[in-house]
Amino acid sequence: MTYTELKAEENQYVMNTYGRFAIALDHGEGSTLWDVEGKRYIDLTSGIGVCCLGYNNETIVNAITEQAHKLMHVSNLFTTAPMVSVAKALCTRTGLSKVFFANSGAEANEGMIKLARKYSYDKYGEGRAEIVTLNNSFHGRTVTTLKATGQDKFHQYFFPFTEGFSYADANDIESVKAQINEHTCAVMMELIQGEGGVLPLDTEFVQQVAALCKEKDLLLCIDEVQTGVGRTGSLFCFQQYGIKPDVVSTAKGLGGGVPIGAVMAADTCDTVLGPGTHATTFGGTPMVCAAANAVLNTIDDAFLAEVVEKGEYLKQSILGFGSDKVRDVRGRGLMLGIIVDPDERAALVSAIMDKGVLVLTAGKDAIRLLPPLSISKAEMDEALAVLKDVLA
Repeated sequence: MTYTELKAEENQYVMNTYGRFAIALDHGEGSTLWDVEGKRYIDLTSGIGVCCLGYNNETIVNAITEQAHKLMHVSNLFTTAPMVSVAKALCTRTGLSKVFFANSGAEANEGMIKLARKYSYDKYGEGRAEIVTLNNSFHGRTVTTLKATGQDKFHQYFFPFTEGFSYADANDIESVKAQINEHTCAVMMELIQGEGGVLPLDTEFVQQVAALCKEKDLLLCIDEVQTGVGRTGSLFCFQQYGIKPDVVSTAKGLGGGVPIGAVMAADTCDTVLGPGTHATTFGGTPMVCAAANAVLNTIDDAFLAEVVEKGEYLKQSILGFGSDKVRDVRGRGLMLGIIVDPDERAALVSAIMDKGVLVLTAGKDAIRLLPPLSISKAEMDEALAVLKDVLA
């Protein structure tokens, strides 16, 4: 089908809930994609951080294929080796204690919220269930995670929302303190506000929040849906901040392209969710966990060091354009935001894509880059040439 033919059928049969770009993708190899009409693109999006090892990755494809022949799915009433293996790897490499598997980032954050509230209920009884999140945050699209999101534009249409959230300013410990009261059970935050504009939190602020949570027996909940699984140059971003969270959510890159989410709990709260308190049909299913094992086995220390190097190479190259259009480059590892004039951003993104490079946006002024962590030097250089042509 041509793009026009495919789009016509999409308009007829698919709910119009996305402002899609005028591109229909067909296949990929490495960090390169082709559309249905054969046009080639360097991908700096990786499916919004999902395809962390690129496309047609032999390790992931073989792991999925082998597991599909053995066992694709069983219920969580039974134990399977792939699930246990992923959990063991996550705990061993983070210092956290136990894992609950879900299917997406929003589900992982829902699980984290439930765990925090039950922790407080078990210890203090009713009335201590409020969670402080940060202004400009994003935590998901369910009714509860929309309310957890600290952006008013998401608090529309779907009333009544789940209550029990308040919002503090990022990098302002006094603002956080002002939101905490006798009803608070947790603080929940992204270490880099991805959808909010690729905004890293200050290390001092994060450590102050961690100390405050410990002092007041609040769970420190870190949303690593976008920053996790090597994206920022460590397996999880919190490992660069010198903290030990009580709960961490993750998803996106963990499956390398298949849907998976996870809630990881420290020994402070790893027994809170007992039998019957939380569940999901597809969480931890063998085929998906086989893919996650392939991802985690690939992302070793040497791989992570390369992510840091690639991120710095992209960042310094873009800053080196010497362009008035580039106001800054923010982020860590291969989670970067090119800051431009908000009024010019749409036209710049369109021009970049027209020239064969796929990018994202975030916040009001960021062109967001989330390339596959495995992107090659040649692919980076090809993308940089286009970015320089458009931005400089």
